[in-house]
Amino acid sequence: MSTAPSTSTDEAPPAAAPAPKSRGPWAPLRPLILRLHFYAGVFVAPFLLVAAATGFLYAAAFQAEKIVYSHEMTVPAGEVSLPVSEQVAAARKAYPDGTVSAVRPSPQDDATTRVMLSGVEGVDATHTLAVFVDPYTGEVRGALEQYGSTGALPLRTWIDEFHRDLHLGENGRLYSELAAGWLWVTAGGGLVLWFSRRRALRKVRGTSGRRRTLGLHGTVGVWAAAGFIFLSATGLTWSTYAGANIDVLRTSLGQATPSVSAAAGGGEHAGHDEASGAGGDGGHGVGLDKILAAARAEGLGDPVEIVPPADASSAYVVKQVQRSWPEKQDAVAIDPATGEVTDVLRFDDYPLLAKLTRWGIDLHTGVLFGLVNQLALMLLAGSLILLIVWGYRMWWQRGRGSSFGRPVPRGAWAQVPPYVLVPLMAAVAVVAYFVPLLGIPLVGFLAVDIVLGEIAHRRGRRAAV
Repeated sequence: MSTAPSTSTDEAPPAAAPAPKSRGPWAPLRPLILRLHFYAGVFVAPFLLVAAATGFLYAAAFQAEKIVYSHEMTVPAGEVSLPVSEQVAAARKAYPDGTVSAVRPSPQDDATTRVMLSGVEGVDATHTLAVFVDPYTGEVRGALEQYGSTGALPLRTWIDEFHRDLHLGENGRLYSELAAGWLWVTAGGGLVLWFSRRRALRKVRGTSGRRRTLGLHGTVGVWAAAGFIFLSATGLTWSTYAGANIDVLRTSLGQATPSVSAAAGGGEHAGHDEASGAGGDGGHGVGLDKILAAARAEGLGDPVEIVPPADASSAYVVKQVQRSWPEKQDAVAIDPATGEVTDVLRFDDYPLLAKLTRWGIDLHTGVLFGLVNQLALMLLAGSLILLIVWGYRMWWQRGRGSSFGRPVPRGAWAQVPPYVLVPLMAAVAVVAYFVPLLGIPLVGFLAVDIVLGEIAHRRGRRAAV
């Protein structure tokens, strides 16, 4: 639904033609939606194409990562694991640079333990060096640069950053926010156009040429529209500008994501950031083994991550990091001097919007339902690529196979009754404020439309003279 639509006469009635009265007051909206869908398809579709292609690769990267880094990530299952402190000591012996920022004990019988080091020379400051340790023998099986809470290794990290910002940094993130901001608009507009089209004209079987392309475009778009709207909404939650507005809104509603207090001595969940420890070898106070035992006693099962204290006044933070269903996101803070639990945060206690955000992001990134989730994302990405190709093909076919067809006629807004147009414009203004990379291009489309209309009007006057 996010591609350039067709512009046939039945799809694009002349702007000046009045809508039949029997079709009701909402009928004049159809040409307006069609023109917006056309503009989005022509100018935004390239950004959506890049997002879809890179999103397809990212969804596939989870399984590829397991194959490429199998030596580091897996070991033959043994019987008795070494204490976590000994595993960390083995990692530090092999890689003494930097400081221990987190430890993820082996979550499965055949999985290695990850010891994350920060401040290692040659490693991106926003990444860590993950040292992989055999939990049974203490053998270091290698080290790889790691990024993010899902523990992305170099292959997935590269694809993730390509999908997010095209490896252009913060400025590059504008492309993905633009794509996410317009995806729901084009998908929703496509739904309106398809279901307002006469049923007899929706058929694919027995058709050919542009009519067949339109049928394929519409049918696939209708089936995929809900997925596109979901990807758009969840993608905006961590975008630069719209994401910041969403965070402000959630905070004002008391729906921000809480975090366990990392202050030694504890307290109520005060919303402090969890410790991003500079923990040396990770062996503060009572030591990692007793810290892990205390977390287990609070019911924190694998997989967990142990974050050493950030400073002398901070506690250990042990948090569950399972993002697949059912999610495990409980966290505890533990005093390094006594080994006592000072604060507990349960995922069940998260506000509703915080839970929905967590689930939405994990579903968007392909971790909530594992392989099934990833295959569904790949199917959606593939569908979007096809829709874009079909959209441009329809535009070409509108030009009778030798050039692109003419745009949808201007002036559709003039057919919309004021009592519909005014509330609609107000709603668009509100949405555009919260999603600026939707609002700014929309203003640009309107400006271009007005300029082109004025140029055509003046040419018409000169011709008349």
